[in-house]
Amino acid sequence: MKLRRKHYFLLALIVLGAGYLFCLPRDLFKGASYSTVVTDRSGQLLGARIADDGQWRFPPCDSVPLRYEKALVTFEDKHFYWHPGVDPGALARALISNIKAGHVQSGGSTITMQVIRLSRNKERTLWQKTIEAVLATRLELRCTKKEILALYASNAPFGGNVVGIEAASWRYFGRPASELSWAESSTLAILPNAPSSIHPGKGREDLLSKRNRLLKRLLEKAIIDEDTYKDAIEEPLPDKPHPIPSLARQFVDGAPRGVRTRTGIDIHLQTQIEQLTTRWSDEWARNGIADLAAIVMDLRSNEIIAYVGNASPQRKRTGSEVDIAGRPRSTGSILKPFLFAQALQEGIILPETLLKDTPVNLGGFTPQNFDQQFGGAVPAREALSRSLNVPSVYLLREVGVARFHKLLQDYSLTTLTKEPDHYGLSLILGGGECRLKEITAAYATLARTYKGLEDGPIKDRLALWYTFEALKEVNRPDEMDWHLIHSVRKAAWKTGTSYGFRDAWAVGVTPDYAVGVWCGNADGSGMPGLVGAKTAGPVMFDILNLLPASSAWFEAPEPGEGVRADVCKLSGMLKGPFCDEWESVQLPEAALRSEACPYHKEINGESVFLLPPAMEWYYRQRHPEYVGVSGITDDSPMQFISPESGSVIWIPRQLDGSVQGIVFKLAHRRSSSTVWWHLDKDYVGETRFIHQLQLIPSPGKHNLTVVDEEGNVVSLPFTVAKK
Repeated sequence: MKLRRKHYFLLALIVLGAGYLFCLPRDLFKGASYSTVVTDRSGQLLGARIADDGQWRFPPCDSVPLRYEKALVTFEDKHFYWHPGVDPGALARALISNIKAGHVQSGGSTITMQVIRLSRNKERTLWQKTIEAVLATRLELRCTKKEILALYASNAPFGGNVVGIEAASWRYFGRPASELSWAESSTLAILPNAPSSIHPGKGREDLLSKRNRLLKRLLEKAIIDEDTYKDAIEEPLPDKPHPIPSLARQFVDGAPRGVRTRTGIDIHLQTQIEQLTTRWSDEWARNGIADLAAIVMDLRSNEIIAYVGNASPQRKRTGSEVDIAGRPRSTGSILKPFLFAQALQEGIILPETLLKDTPVNLGGFTPQNFDQQFGGAVPAREALSRSLNVPSVYLLREVGVARFHKLLQDYSLTTLTKEPDHYGLSLILGGGECRLKEITAAYATLARTYKGLEDGPIKDRLALWYTFEALKEVNRPDEMDWHLIHSVRKAAWKTGTSYGFRDAWAVGVTPDYAVGVWCGNADGSGMPGLVGAKTAGPVMFDILNLLPASSAWFEAPEPGEGVRADVCKLSGMLKGPFCDEWESVQLPEAALRSEACPYHKEINGESVFLLPPAMEWYYRQRHPEYVGVSGITDDSPMQFISPESGSVIWIPRQLDGSVQGIVFKLAHRRSSSTVWWHLDKDYVGETRFIHQLQLIPSPGKHNLTVVDEEGNVVSLPFTVAKK
């Protein structure tokens, strides 16, 4: 019998031990709703969003500031560091005090017991206090004293909808708890004792009295000295709650909900750039351009260090809270550097290859350069630095829309989700939409790849080098007002303007930073004068001027990189058999696959640089040194300028509905020649000097044929679309 009793007793001990061991939930505050908190790279608060339950409750802290710790322990639990979770002496004193008073006026709870009470949120009865005492001893076995203090400080109520020391510090004093004075720390140590009756909004005399008594006790314990005490009791109580900091507003809005996120943003730079972009945005607002976004990336860390989703929040207007930096917008010309670099890497062009710059009609798509002019033939690098549209369209056709579309997706431009045929050749001129933050990151990847910090889609360093060198040239068709900029930081930069003047872009990179700027209206409305170089460009350069200056430009490629090849000085292409002037040039690996110069021909035993007639007609106007040839050659002296062979054409109408007709243009090396025109089998006219004719063909397929006085013939197949 005695042995059985011992077994029962042992079993009871095991059950009680197991119950005690597992009585405390692993997560005491499971299910609690926390505020969204976002800090900069050093931990300074950028902004926060209230928790889903309407409370300002920051995610739990790992420790508490020393001043708050000393004030809290002195006020709430002077034996905190010595008791096992329960202070029998404090409980006895509380019991005697309550009996004498005839009601409960002191609980005798330790800080550890209060943590348990806060986690359980049960009715305050003797039985519940007993449970709290048991659970408190178990918590003491699990956590260190520092951890218990952090649990209390993170979850204690501080009046109103403020929970936790961090939220309370920002709401009542406008700064982090680590920067609180002794008086402020003592105020917050007192508040959880009766948060519903003595928070800073009421009961101020009682609150002040309790705070000063606590300061006196800190003085008596020699925790603070006499001078500190005198200064502390002179400090006023907090007045109305402070607003939570609100830097990088849209960035904070997009942060993960209910957690603390440490970002790469530099709070000091963020403040400066918000002030700068607000000034510029207010300036442009007077011209009907309401919104502005900007992003700065550090190439070394590959992090965003400043983010303005939409500047000038105090200027209330529709869309002022829209994170325009994260919204898809028409790209304009901002993607051209990627096409140039891809074409170099694949050996489709060399840096100075002459690109065609003549009128083009591709199934009704008739791109124009910004200045409405044509150069006939333009070096590829110049076409990029001048942001010419027509040569870019011709180059994209050669590269292939599908291949270029794939490249852009490889650069994480996530909004280009439709099939390549949906965008067509307009993709290079703004036919797709991208986000500023992704565009800026893509430019950063170009620079990081060149510096060896990343393995980007375009890997050939010489292709990247020539791209940066072209973008370094300040030669835009939509020239900016340079007097608006105090100094110009050296950068590889590109602007873009979308159709209808709805989006203005500027993105620049230095060896250390990438800066992206967008200007426009969040509602998508256009505005004359909204062009990249005149609006986004000055903002971008002002931001670059805020950044530390780069020690040097991108280091030039090593002499052994890539390949060396002889390049024709006039065409920029590999030296052909009849090129008489060339130079040895360091080029990307694939350059040897590119085309040899087709423009130098041997005529009557001499090397002659001869462009096709359409290219020649425009090229000659800008290059008086161009000689060409007037003699007979194997090539036709004629070429249609527009429309292009195989075009599908819609016949334009006037405002009154009358048919305007189609203008066909022809280039002839000898403009004085007479040219006879035939539409299908019918003679329709002749021209001399100016070879253009207006016709109104019927819907369907046609063939336009011209014959000159020497019997040269050229034909143009085209289709007139039905109405």
